[in-house]
Amino acid sequence: MSKPIHNPGTADGWHGSIPASFPAEPARYHLYIGLFCPFAHRANFVRHLKGLTDLINVSVVMPYPKGDAKGWPGWRFPASNDEYPGATVDKLHGEDYLHKIYFRADTEYKGRYSVPLLWDTKTETAESLELLRWLPSAFNDLIPPKLASISLYPDHLKSKIDSLHAWINPHLCTGVYKAGFAPDQETYNKNVVPVFGALNKLEKLVYANGGPFILGSEMTEIDVTVYATLVRFDTVYVQHFKCNLGTIRHDYPVLSNWLKGMYWDVPAARESTDFKHIKENYTKSHYDINPKAITPLGPYPDVEEGVEQEWAKLKVGGVEHPEVLEFEKGLKNE
Repeated sequence: MSKPIHNPGTADGWHGSIPASFPAEPARYHLYIGLFCPFAHRANFVRHLKGLTDLINVSVVMPYPKGDAKGWPGWRFPASNDEYPGATVDKLHGEDYLHKIYFRADTEYKGRYSVPLLWDTKTETAESLELLRWLPSAFNDLIPPKLASISLYPDHLKSKIDSLHAWINPHLCTGVYKAGFAPDQETYNKNVVPVFGALNKLEKLVYANGGPFILGSEMTEIDVTVYATLVRFDTVYVQHFKCNLGTIRHDYPVLSNWLKGMYWDVPAARESTDFKHIKENYTKSHYDINPKAITPLGPYPDVEEGVEQEWAKLKVGGVEHPEVLEFEKGLKNE
């Protein structure tokens, strides 16, 4: 059996592509996810968007507890589907902990036990590489033409998408973790600035492209990537990771409108989002950050309603902290 490829987890991001040895077949694959994890969220979003829920079944770990300071024994499956709403038993193997799935693929596995994890039932192997490039097109021959026509990485936008990933992923999507897990004040100060520099730039970019999506009229994998981060921003990153130089709903009217449009107008976004899992994972599994494991009630509502369809009416916002503005200037122009 081949070794599952190491997923560095939510603090470091993950990249790559599923190899050709994983051909699309109905019911061949089983996806292990946590509804709290933004990286697993991307895969689950696409699963809903492309109508793959009947082709790829999922098992969902509980959002907490995560384990000791070193993450052992790691994410747990509930004893029954009634133990925690939205979490499921391990439907495929009946295991109690996610790490046992990794050991099924490789008894000598030494990496971290994280989600998402894709299990191939034919070869009894697992992959934890980037699914966002594989899932949107892998099953096109098995789904209705209307769903198959949805492309999140179209040829005419590939270069723009790649350029955006180059700064959105390190400064925003993983940037919130660099700030949130900073071991000291100096490191935090250094890492929180790029988060808002990226948000400032993204705010202007979405406005310039006129919505409803980041690059204009077409939804791309950039929308999926950013959604999984921004839907968590006001909810957990502002208070839990101390990313409080601004909030999406107050300081970024364009991104706030984009987020509202994604959540309320794109069923796959709302169907793949579970705020209970999101909030309780962060607040109840990071004991060094939140030792009393108290989960704040707010913000309320989780995502505001009222999408402005005329994007020209929006006013571009942003955070005007001097260091943020200086960092924003250094980002590559797109």
